[in-house]
Amino acid sequence: MIKKTGIYICKGCEIGKNLNTGSLADGIINEYQPAICKTHRSLCSSEAIDMIMNDIEKESLTDVIIAACSPRVYRERFEFSKEVNTERVNIREQVSWCNDPGEEDAQMLALDYIKMGIVKTRYTSAPNPYIPENLSSEILVVGGGITGITAAIEGAKAGYPVTLIEKKPVPGGWARELYRQLPSKPPYNKASEPEIGSLIEELHNTPGITIIVSANLKSISGQPGAFNATVESPHGVRKIRAGSIIAAQGWKPYPPERLSAFGYGLFPDVLTNVEFEQMAASQKIICPSTGKPPSSILFIQCAGSRDEHHLPYCSNFCCGTTLKQATYIREQLKKTSVFIIYKDLRMPGHYELFYNEVQKDDHTFFTKGEIKKISGEDGHLLVEVAHSLFNEDISIPVDMVVLATGMVPAGTDSLNLDYRLGKGLPELKYDFPDSHFICFPYETRRTGIYSAGAVRAPMDIPSAKEDAMGAMLKAIQCIEATKRGEAVHPRSGDRNYPELYFDRCTDCKRCTEECPFGAYDEDEKGTPLPNPSRCRRCGICLGSCPERVISFPDYSITGISQMIRAVHIPDEFTGKPRILAFVCENDAYPALDMAGFQRKFISPYIRVIPVRCIGSVNSVWISDALSHGFDGILMLGCKPGDDYQCHYMQGSELTGTRSENYRETLKTMMLEPERVHTEYVEITDFDKIPEIINGYVDTIKNIGPNPFKNM
Repeated sequence: MIKKTGIYICKGCEIGKNLNTGSLADGIINEYQPAICKTHRSLCSSEAIDMIMNDIEKESLTDVIIAACSPRVYRERFEFSKEVNTERVNIREQVSWCNDPGEEDAQMLALDYIKMGIVKTRYTSAPNPYIPENLSSEILVVGGGITGITAAIEGAKAGYPVTLIEKKPVPGGWARELYRQLPSKPPYNKASEPEIGSLIEELHNTPGITIIVSANLKSISGQPGAFNATVESPHGVRKIRAGSIIAAQGWKPYPPERLSAFGYGLFPDVLTNVEFEQMAASQKIICPSTGKPPSSILFIQCAGSRDEHHLPYCSNFCCGTTLKQATYIREQLKKTSVFIIYKDLRMPGHYELFYNEVQKDDHTFFTKGEIKKISGEDGHLLVEVAHSLFNEDISIPVDMVVLATGMVPAGTDSLNLDYRLGKGLPELKYDFPDSHFICFPYETRRTGIYSAGAVRAPMDIPSAKEDAMGAMLKAIQCIEATKRGEAVHPRSGDRNYPELYFDRCTDCKRCTEECPFGAYDEDEKGTPLPNPSRCRRCGICLGSCPERVISFPDYSITGISQMIRAVHIPDEFTGKPRILAFVCENDAYPALDMAGFQRKFISPYIRVIPVRCIGSVNSVWISDALSHGFDGILMLGCKPGDDYQCHYMQGSELTGTRSENYRETLKTMMLEPERVHTEYVEITDFDKIPEIINGYVDTIKNIGPNPFKNM
């Protein structure tokens, strides 16, 4: 198809005051002879949009380039039709607003950006969305606890068929074991009857839900819209075609046998909060050693939680459970004394009202402190407490000790995924499924499979129910996006997907090993087998491939390489270096825009190419840039680690491991290692980004020109 390009340069928002837009248009016309090249006082106006639409129809334009504000602004306004490719060139935030008016270098920067946009359109084609055959709208919910039940009910109410599978003979999970539940209705001062009974009844009475109990999930294969699950139960083997899946396997108590320091396993009258709940439900609160009711009971908060030797996190439900269990004692054993030893008591929101009510009981004693020792003495347990609120160590003789143990995820290996990278969901170091906990916590690293409830993070019943609703909403969104051939977060709506040129593939397995989302399987020879609906369109596989096998219709090795070559490189005598910046579109690019919005100076010697993730940067682009004469290459990506995350989970970390390849490239070219540099930033680092860029420009000036310049 013959390309016909229309180029439109905006004068509004001070662009026309700071840049000579007429000169930009003349330069583009002379070099590229586009079908149309116009300037306009305000391209976002209705008048301008009508003008562009008329030009598209009259001139049969295939590509439209909008040189104006950031592509993050007015997205829908500049989407003209599916047949026309629109390329946005940012000459407002990243040229006009971050440089002084009339600067020659800013004018050159704007011209280069427009040229890069023109070249990019030459290597961009309209997407041909991938839509799997025999799509399913059914949602599979794995786990029949309160999270799974809530998710199933909400999905069915939204009009989607749901199959819920539960490994036990009856649904309900841990909620069935509760004697009472924390208050959920005003005045929030009294434990209430568990709601699980009414939820189970609603589950059975909601149309569109299939329940399979005593179920064993044998395998899950396929991809969003076309998952194939095999479920085995006493009623036989069932095949389920699902569009998306919710993992709600729940939690299990932290193994109490690891808590011998608190006397568990050494003294029969040391119980866990789970064991005590079952005892209270039987209406027989007794000391196991004697079979008699205890005259005093002591609760130890954070028993194995918030502890570097056990669970480093707070399990969320323990404080409320202890207060609730203290009320059991006051109901069933009115003369029994209660002692609660805590690190902190965390009762947020309306739970504070329940805490205040428990505090009113004269037989319930609270103190902050650390458990020093538990020993047996004269038929009692002696609990020694250090750093108490009395400013001294105290010893408390009691008949029974209850340990407020935390929750650990039940694990997701029961999914039995037929994926190259494992049977379960990739996990964090505490065995919770990995996700982007800041932006989209339900999205696991297995596209179309959403974790919810205590398998995802420690939480109480109201939080688990809310989690179930959020995960079900994501599962529904995934089904609908897959029907349209679109990606889910973070590139929602993207209709492109990777295309592989197998003639050049050497079966090196880098794409299958480095894809964070398991989008590739392998055949018996090790050749990648793509599952396009699993793909998040991050391009990390593109960045990993040494043979240029992988490409996207709008994001390719050749396309970016040509953008790099479109930049004019001044000779070494001008003292004007050229630095290429690969900038992640998720955090670094918005932060760069915000820096421009605040009119912060950013060196005009920089040339920015937005990338989907810095993990998608291929070493070929590094070589091309250095060979073309760029003096330095700066990569700006999301911060990795526990406090912040790459939007594609491990793209930033992969960049760090690939840096050795970059160093080898520099060594081969006999160039200084400082000529390629990586910085990790947050979206709020708009104050730091100008400092990073301008500081790197100074570094490159000190190193001197690239010896390949103008060769």
